[in-house]
Amino acid sequence: MTALQEYQRLESTGLWRATPEDQRREVVVSFGDATLVIADPRGGHALTHWSLPAVVRLNPARRPALYAPAADAGEELEIDDEAMIAALSKTQRIIAARRPHPGRLRAGLTTTFLAGLAGLGFLWLPGALIDHTADALPPAKTHEIGTAALDDLARLTGAPCDAPEGTAVLARLATALLGDGGRIAVLPQALDQVTALPGTLVVVPRDRLETAAGPEPLLAAIAAAAPPPGRRDSTREALRYAGLMATLNLLTSGELPAGALKGFGERLLRRPAEDPAPATDRTLGAVAIGDADWVALQSICAN
Repeated sequence: MTALQEYQRLESTGLWRATPEDQRREVVVSFGDATLVIADPRGGHALTHWSLPAVVRLNPARRPALYAPAADAGEELEIDDEAMIAALSKTQRIIAARRPHPGRLRAGLTTTFLAGLAGLGFLWLPGALIDHTADALPPAKTHEIGTAALDDLARLTGAPCDAPEGTAVLARLATALLGDGGRIAVLPQALDQVTALPGTLVVVPRDRLETAAGPEPLLAAIAAAAPPPGRRDSTREALRYAGLMATLNLLTSGELPAGALKGFGERLLRRPAEDPAPATDRTLGAVAIGDADWVALQSICAN
């Protein structure tokens, strides 16, 4: 999702703290591509990026407005600017309208499955059922499955690196290389190769990033690892690991059972190294990364 055009130039001041123990500090707040950008008013560099679909308001209908990047996050942003509050409110209403409703998701998935089952009698086979489910899932649900896969993988690799300057560069590259909703994460250890996860999520080994002679080979590897539009290979792999009963639960309830992907990270780390197909000129032609961004990206694990 790209932030609403009418708000792309909107800025306001705010008070931000990274943890409950920190003192609030003055910041500049603006909209980025699918993010809320919180920047230092003096240097202008981004302190953090919040995903717009995840932003929650902590005190509805009260002033000043308090926001967080997630319901249980310790990070907090206070805004008293009416225009910015109204912009965030409108953006969140639009996001909520686009977000699939659980009942509609269950009905849609089940109806799609039953229609396919009537037309293609072989869909009772477990493999065909899983493939069908992977193709029928909406992007928001594959995004959730990708996040669950990343969480399991992070048990072994460590949490994704998150130095603010490098994270900002990753967000821009994800949109340029993978499209709206794309995500790239750098994992600090154990991972040997650039790997695609469900939900247009690509994970990159820290060693691969820090030892690269320049950005071009790394960008090509990321673009090559990402599936073509409409392909759900990584989602199929995750659902096959979760199993038939978990997939049936996803069809009927709209949710994978808790723990369905436990251990999936080990499988990803045992996967043999592959030589990915080269990225096309169409994929990389519009992607450029300057020296400062490259340095920031290579330092993303410095925290």
